[in-house]
Amino acid sequence: MRLFGDMMSNKIEKINLKKVFMGLQDQMITTLATNREVITHPGTKGDASELRWIEMLDLYLPKRYKVDKAFVVDCKGKISQQIDIVVYDRHYSPFLFYQDGAIYVPAESVYGVFEVKQDLTKDTIEYAGQKAESVRKLKRTSVPIVHAGGKYKPKTPCEIIAGLLTLGCDWGQDIESKLRNICPNLNGQQHINIGCSLQYGAFDAKYEDTFKIETSRKDDSLIFFFLRFLRRLQSLGTIPAMDIAEYERALQNGE
Repeated sequence: MRLFGDMMSNKIEKINLKKVFMGLQDQMITTLATNREVITHPGTKGDASELRWIEMLDLYLPKRYKVDKAFVVDCKGKISQQIDIVVYDRHYSPFLFYQDGAIYVPAESVYGVFEVKQDLTKDTIEYAGQKAESVRKLKRTSVPIVHAGGKYKPKTPCEIIAGLLTLGCDWGQDIESKLRNICPNLNGQQHINIGCSLQYGAFDAKYEDTFKIETSRKDDSLIFFFLRFLRRLQSLGTIPAMDIAEYERALQNGE
């Protein structure tokens, strides 16, 4: 009996990670496709899609990241358009405002912003770019971070990741060539870095000396998107510590 127990304890169980994500992708496609067919009101249909994506990201991203539909504000009182999905951090930027069901997130805390649409199209890419611009143009402060051995210098705010999440795509599987014609024409603050069409594939774009883009197969769209987004989040590290005094001055001055 002891020998049998030892043999059992040495057995290594395995899990097929791709199958896990494939199952999740199938569930999301089924849910979003059903919503698309059954829900006729555009606003309600959009809300249902946003909620499904928010639930997925909130469940699978590390807990240091928060995920909500929100407005983004800065210390000057300027505000973005309402963003379908904001991925943000509350560790160094504790301010979070709720007003009549709306969430307001400080610009310093934002890692990424996403729009959620039914289909990947030229219009939805440009729309998502405009939404991203309304966030990226806000002022972000930064102050030194105190630690046990002294202080870290203020960190330069990183580029906010912008993306588009959809169920379908107007172009079928011809995603890469279409994006090569559309994305480079977006201005700097409207750049779309990453996106996913659950039914047709995901993409990861880089705007450097030359435009570069990688796309996935349609069967790998969700896992490609999620892992590439995680890689981008890791490359950003931690967001800067916000200058609370700047917000205090704005409140005192009535700005």
